[in-house]
Amino acid sequence: MTLLAIEGLSVRFRLRDATVRAVSDTTLTVRRGELLAVVGESGCGKSVLAHALFGLLPGNARVTGRAVLDGVDVLSCGEKRLAGEIRGRRLGLVPQSPATALTPVRTGRALLTETLRAHRRDPALAERIAADAGLDPADLDRYPFQLSGGMAQRLVTALALATDPPLLIADEPTTGLDRPLVDHTLDLLRRRCDAGGAVLLITHDLAAAERVADTVAVMYASRIVEHRPARQVFGNPAHPYTAALLDALPDRAFRPIPGDPPMLTALPAGCAFAARCARVTAACAELPTGPVACHHPLLSEAAA
Repeated sequence: MTLLAIEGLSVRFRLRDATVRAVSDTTLTVRRGELLAVVGESGCGKSVLAHALFGLLPGNARVTGRAVLDGVDVLSCGEKRLAGEIRGRRLGLVPQSPATALTPVRTGRALLTETLRAHRRDPALAERIAADAGLDPADLDRYPFQLSGGMAQRLVTALALATDPPLLIADEPTTGLDRPLVDHTLDLLRRRCDAGGAVLLITHDLAAAERVADTVAVMYASRIVEHRPARQVFGNPAHPYTAALLDALPDRAFRPIPGDPPMLTALPAGCAFAARCARVTAACAELPTGPVACHHPLLSEAAA
């Protein structure tokens, strides 16, 4: 059953002398029980996509398209409904930057218990939720400035879990964590999906996505260029960018992608990866579309 349906979502930031095309014509679905990972290089638009769903973009942002969550278009429902019905209740967020998300004058325990009370849940759940997120209950009595980066990351994860939302958006939730805690956090997200919830995981950690994702959407220069089951993406990548991204991993070819991504203020009319691609032809001057947005996919059956 589809929980979130994103159709043609685009985000533009208007600057004085340019327009940043941060997200372009994105269409995705997240189903109950599914973990969808959105992966790609830094600056490709992954976090902007998440913030658009929460209505947390600055005033110079222009958002178009639809994003229907459990029957409500979160892009057009208005701030009052977002604040009263959506944020924290139907849609949870693990933010990318815990240091800017935590109230500095509240301990972790105060933040958790206040969140639980606001959502009519038992405040006594605070320590259990903290432990589920990998946080020592004793650390709940510390203020955010007394926490390490990894501890702060675990605290914002616990806060997102406290409201038990049907859909959780986790934006780089493993930042600052050592490998055992990375695995702990990923397994926690996976269990939520196995229990009937859903997770949209935003990450540049391809190993993390491979470990837990059902479906992977690969983002490049504001667009989704490949959207397929995870086992297919990691086993037989179809888009040249996906293959190059995987080949850059240390446990694979460890080969960097040549060149640089285009500026989001000057995207080409056709394929944005063409300038870095060995398979480029004249056809690439036209914008490719589909679950594998490439005129010359590595696997012709994948494009179909």
